[in-house]
Amino acid sequence: MPVFADRGYHAARMDDLAAGLGIAKGSIFQHFGSKEALFLEVYKKAARSFSAYLDVAAEIRQGGFFEVLRYWLAHTEHMVREDWIPYRILLLGNYGADLTLKREINRFLVAEDPFGRVAFVRFGLERRELRNELDVETIVSFLDWVVERFQDALLVEELDPGLFRRHGASVEKKEARIKQFLDVLRRAIGIEPTIVAPIPHPRHKRAGSHSPLPSPQFLPAR
Repeated sequence: MPVFADRGYHAARMDDLAAGLGIAKGSIFQHFGSKEALFLEVYKKAARSFSAYLDVAAEIRQGGFFEVLRYWLAHTEHMVREDWIPYRILLLGNYGADLTLKREINRFLVAEDPFGRVAFVRFGLERRELRNELDVETIVSFLDWVVERFQDALLVEELDPGLFRRHGASVEKKEARIKQFLDVLRRAIGIEPTIVAPIPHPRHKRAGSHSPLPSPQFLPAR
């Protein structure tokens, strides 16, 4: 894994990969068949090393779908400081692989779902936080695309603050960006809570007159 992470997929040499594995060069072909197959196994190992969306403390889960997502976005820099090698492998597989290898990676992600994306979306649907007229796979695909790129932006800023701002972003600025991102995401796939209108105060009536109190009016969610 370190050889691919340090040199990239295309620049990694078979001799160096064999040395990193502690085996002869010919054994790579014997065990894996090709460099592409070896990288696919490395990618699977890297993906499995990360926690699934719902692998959080109970109090975080109780906050709901968007609170869980906020937690992971706030901990994005953890992947730089402690899990940089597997994260680098994911980047190479997602952005630096050819179409044939990318197809195999996608098959693995769909079949095994190592990040628990489907379970996470169903969690949000069961809590009635997500729009139930949308297909589960549609929400998963949308979530994959936007969250992955937002995390990448946060990580690139962590690695090279000057790429986005001359002096980098403060903690408060990063938290504000995460909040704005979640607000946009909630408008796209979330359900706005129903607003209950206040009960009007009854007007004074003459003695002997009777009028039932008005029932609460429920305004439809926009």
